[in-house]
Amino acid sequence: MSLDITNYSAAALASDIRRGMVSPVDAVEAAIARIDAHNEDLNAVVTRLDDEARERAREAERAVERGESLGSLHGVPIVIKDLFDFRAGVPNTIGSKPFADFVPEETVPYVARLENAGAIILGKTNTPEFGHKGTTDNQLFGPTANPIDLDRNPGGSSGGSAAAVAAGLVPAAQGTDGGGSVRIPAAWCGLVGFKPTFGRVPMVSRPDGFFNHTPFIHSGALARTSEDAALLVDVMSGPHPRDPLSVPDDGADFLGAVRRGIEGMRVGYSPDFDVFPVDPAVRDVVDDAADAFEEAGATVERVELGIESSHEELTDLWIQQIGSLYHSAVEGFKDDGLDLLGDHRDEMSPEFAEMLEATRDQTMIDMKRDDHVRTALFDTLQDAFTEYDLLVTPTLAVSPVENAGPDEGETLGPSSVDGESVDPLIGWCLTHPINFTGHPAASVPAGLTDDGLPVGMQVIGRRFADEDVFAAAGAIERARPWHDDYPSL
Repeated sequence: MSLDITNYSAAALASDIRRGMVSPVDAVEAAIARIDAHNEDLNAVVTRLDDEARERAREAERAVERGESLGSLHGVPIVIKDLFDFRAGVPNTIGSKPFADFVPEETVPYVARLENAGAIILGKTNTPEFGHKGTTDNQLFGPTANPIDLDRNPGGSSGGSAAAVAAGLVPAAQGTDGGGSVRIPAAWCGLVGFKPTFGRVPMVSRPDGFFNHTPFIHSGALARTSEDAALLVDVMSGPHPRDPLSVPDDGADFLGAVRRGIEGMRVGYSPDFDVFPVDPAVRDVVDDAADAFEEAGATVERVELGIESSHEELTDLWIQQIGSLYHSAVEGFKDDGLDLLGDHRDEMSPEFAEMLEATRDQTMIDMKRDDHVRTALFDTLQDAFTEYDLLVTPTLAVSPVENAGPDEGETLGPSSVDGESVDPLIGWCLTHPINFTGHPAASVPAGLTDDGLPVGMQVIGRRFADEDVFAAAGAIERARPWHDDYPSL
C-alpha cells in the first residue's frame, strides 16, 4: 500500500502498526521515499541505513503477525544525531573531517533503548563539528537547510534531526543538548524540542565517565507533537549502572502529563531572561504566545529573576566549560593516536579549533571560579521556583539566519541583536544557562514572525519536574495548535 509518512505522528503510527492497520515495511518505505525526494535539498541525513532499515521493518512486520509483545515505538522510522550518539557498526563522523571514516564498536544506551522499543533507525543526521555552535554546518557535509525556508539554517547542533522531522522525512528524531542543541533547532523549525532533567537519560562515556557534567549534556527528542516528544523521552529514560550521574526511576508518566493540563499553575515569564538582547519581532511573538498559559488556566506574571551575570559572561562561561569538555574527548582521541590540534588543525572548523586553543590552558582555579558563577545562576533559578511552577522565556533572540556560502562550515548566528554585540556561536541563544543547572526545558512553537519564520518559546521546570514541562507543552499545543505551519516540500 502507499503511505504518506507526513500524515502520521510517531504515536499514531505506532498505534496503527500494533493494530495491524499499517505495515512497518510500508512505513519505512514511505520514509525512505521521502528522504530520496527531499534530502538533496535539505542535507539533513548524512548517513543512510536503507538496507538495514528494510530488513528490520520486515522483522517488525513478522513480529506483528506472530502476535508478539511490541515496544512503544515498534516499526516507527526515526533518525539519530551524528555526534556522540554511537550505534555500533554505523559510521559516526561527529561532523568532523578527521572522523570521516570512524565507526564505533558500541551503541550508547539511549540509542539501544530506542531500538529495543522497536524504532527503526534510517540514518544519522548532520551536526556542526563536535556540536560546538548553534547552527548546523560543517566542512565535511556542508550546511543543512531549514524546511521552512531552504535558504536558511535549521539551527544546531541537532539541526539535521530537526530538519528531518519538520520536513516530514520521519515522525520524530533523537538529538543531544549541551547548550541548547535540541531546543535551538526546535525553535527555528517550529518543533517541540525537549531536554530532560540531567541524569534522567543516561549518558555512558568512556574513558571519562564524568564527561557530560560540565556543562550538563542531555539526550532529548525532536517532534512535531508534545506526545511524540514524551514518547521518545520516556523510552530513553531510566538509570544505568555505567553512568555515575544517572538518577533513579521516579515513576514519571510523561505521556500522561501531556494530557493533564496546567490549571492553577504559576508561570514566571521573562521576555529576555533578564540579560539577553532579543529581536523585537521575536519578542512580540513570544509575548503573545505567553498569553496561551492564561488560556490554559495558569497564572502568568512577568518576572525579573535577578541574574547577576551579563549575557556575555554567561556565554563566555559556556565556551570555557564546553571547551574543557571537548579537551577531555580530544585527549582520549590522542591516546588512540589521533592528535586533532597537532596533526589535523587545517581540517577542522576555524571557530572550533580556536575554541580548543583558547580553552586549552585553563587552570583548575579558573574552572572552580567558573563554578561560582554557575552556582549563582543555579541559586537564582531555584529561588524563582519557590514562587513559580514554570519559567518561560524566548528560546532564541532571533529568527533563522541564512546559510553561508559557498565555503562549507561558515554558517554562524548573528554577531549583534537589537544593536547589542553577541557571540555568533551561541550568544543569541537563551538556552545555554539551563545547561549550567540541569533543569528540564523544552522549546515549543510560539508562532511565526511577519516574514513567516518560526519562533520558539522556552519552558523551564523545576529539577525532576519534567512532567510539568510536558504538561505545559501539551496545554500550549491544545490552546495554540501549530500543526498547519509545516511546509509541503
